[in-house]
Amino acid sequence: MNKFKLILAFSFWTLLTAVSCNRDDINFESPSQMLRFSADTVFLDTVYNQVRSETYAVKLYNDEDKDVMIPKITLESGAGSLYRINVDGQSGTDFSNIPLRKKDSLYIFVEIAPIANAPEAIAEDRINIQTPAGNQNITLFSVVQDAEFFIESKTNPNILSSNTTWTNNKAKIIFGNLTLEEGKTLDIQEGTKVYFHKNSGIRISKNAKLNVNGDLGNEVIFRGDRNDPRYDTIPKNWNGILMDTNSTLNMNYAKVFGGTRGLELMGATAVIENSIFHTHQEFGIFAVNSVVTANNLVMNNCGEANFGIFKGGTYNITHATLANYWDLNSALPGLGLYATNEYDNGTSVEQGALTLNIKNSIIYTSQENAVVFQPTAGQTFNYVFQNSLLKYGNGSNYDLGSGSIKNEDPKFQNYFTQKMNLRLKDDSPAKGKGSVAVAATVPFDIVKVSRTVSPSMGAYQ
Repeated sequence: MNKFKLILAFSFWTLLTAVSCNRDDINFESPSQMLRFSADTVFLDTVYNQVRSETYAVKLYNDEDKDVMIPKITLESGAGSLYRINVDGQSGTDFSNIPLRKKDSLYIFVEIAPIANAPEAIAEDRINIQTPAGNQNITLFSVVQDAEFFIESKTNPNILSSNTTWTNNKAKIIFGNLTLEEGKTLDIQEGTKVYFHKNSGIRISKNAKLNVNGDLGNEVIFRGDRNDPRYDTIPKNWNGILMDTNSTLNMNYAKVFGGTRGLELMGATAVIENSIFHTHQEFGIFAVNSVVTANNLVMNNCGEANFGIFKGGTYNITHATLANYWDLNSALPGLGLYATNEYDNGTSVEQGALTLNIKNSIIYTSQENAVVFQPTAGQTFNYVFQNSLLKYGNGSNYDLGSGSIKNEDPKFQNYFTQKMNLRLKDDSPAKGKGSVAVAATVPFDIVKVSRTVSPSMGAYQ
């Protein structure tokens, strides 16, 4: 037995010596060629003071047929930089003699961690790579915004208990639920950006009021707090805006996207003008027995429906474009408009009378049915379509009223949400087919183009 142990020990040390010799045989030389990068500029997402960005990666490639030693990799601004880098697993700002095997690569990981109270500014720095073949650099670029935080916790219920005005001097970052107290008013001024962390939202309590006062080119933005552009077309980054019973919403020039339900109206009154809702997991607007006036409303890319109406209510929708090209989950219907007298509150099914007027609008989807109505026997379910383009099938037989068009492609310029443009092409069947009398009530389209002459259906002239 002892002889066996002796042989085993001798074999182990022989193997270890062999491995050590092999390592010593590796000869790292100075690079004779420039290194190749996966990117020479890293654009990081917009960040807010005191909030770190996501981690980004750039790769350095050694295309030579020899192992090389990179003399120096440094972060140009050193310890004072807003950026942090990690080179091949080591954090720091200054790295020397970094080995890189032939035909191999190494990662440099980058993030930005802005300081408190940084004004909105461009944050730029460089990673410098020094070799005998020449000096190279990778530019780091990001926008840093100052931000105001609203954080719900066990000790902070996160309630606005007085009348409040938000301006665009700071982005608003919401963690958890932010509640506007009953009877109070929240005014959000043009250009304000409201960002929500995962599973966060705003609740406007009973008899409270939300005024969203954006303008063309200076809209109020509601979205998740992940600012990388790829999150613009991903839903469920935040919950939504909830309007409680008898609350009031006045919304003009807002963009609401990336949530579960963008706007939830529970017996509320809302005037929504010149606003865009897109990319929500369930509904862009979910309305229960509410009173809604919507002019120049644009919607797209919602899993259940762009606009869902439950337990009736009164809805006047004029010059709206309700497109839906949902393709993220084929199990969801991706409707343009759904309306019913019923609402399941979790314990019982409630009923309500419905009055719905759709005028000079487009409701069109990639599915066979863009419009689904589910009236309840014995309940009032009144609807009017006028000079509108609708898509539906499967035996549905809606009264389209005067001047309407069924199942013709409206020919949007670009319905993909990455570069969404729901303006109409010149040969669209909806061009110039709106009612002049209806257009006179909403004389300018969503981009402030006059439509009093030969008005088109939808939100864009």
